[in-house]
Amino acid sequence: MSDGLKRATGPVSGAAYFGAEVREWRLGKGLSQREVGAPARYGQQYVAKVEAGDRMASPEFADGCDQVFGTPGMFARLRDRCAEKGGYPDWFEPYRLLELRASAALTFSNGLIAGLLQTEAYAHAMFRKGCPTDDLDETAAKVARRLKRREVLERENPPLVWVVLDESCLRRTIGSPAVMAEQLAHLIKEAESPRFTIQLLPFSSGAISWHLGFTLLKFDDDEPDMLYQETLGAGHVTDSRKVVAEASLIYDRMRADALSPAASLKRLREVMKDWTR
Repeated sequence: MSDGLKRATGPVSGAAYFGAEVREWRLGKGLSQREVGAPARYGQQYVAKVEAGDRMASPEFADGCDQVFGTPGMFARLRDRCAEKGGYPDWFEPYRLLELRASAALTFSNGLIAGLLQTEAYAHAMFRKGCPTDDLDETAAKVARRLKRREVLERENPPLVWVVLDESCLRRTIGSPAVMAEQLAHLIKEAESPRFTIQLLPFSSGAISWHLGFTLLKFDDDEPDMLYQETLGAGHVTDSRKVVAEASLIYDRMRADALSPAASLKRLREVMKDWTR
């Protein structure tokens, strides 16, 4: 129904494609954004973000569109396909879109190094271990998509990225000692750059405030802060004020327990020697 999309040139994100279709159908039916969101109990602001491509619609919203527009299953199927557009899992798409607009990303990594800091070899070793039945081409595509996320650091106003790394991230062998040595060298390089603030949470700090990795995203405008966490086979984004406030407090405690950025850089160099012996 969207002729504009047929005339468009260049890549279009899955969320933008889906949003454009929602907008075309809504205008064609003469409905307001509030009316489109009503069946799934979403407000006007949510629908506006979906139509703008700033947010990947939920499955519930897609079902609501089918109900409002009288298109049994069409928007549900379109949403599934658009969520995979670009190769990212549907559960990761909402976070990826938010990451592109965030003014700051505060990450805690426990056991595995954060995606934005991973080298190609490290990411490859992780995907091979996690998805051993994938063919090599599929693994290579996953690695390429992970590395592509670094483009957020090259934009005109890149986000402040603050990473607290549990010491376990540096000690667990991912791939091989050579892979780890390369990864440590990359961490040192980024810790020396203005793009990242890296703090190491040493084993000597004792019990950690939270045992799972997470990321807090902050924005310049009135948009609420967001919390992203992953569980087995899924990722979850929430803007619940109570949950985000609790996560922010946990993150502050971790930063207080961690080594200073300068001391963390020194420790990274020391651990680097262990992997190059």
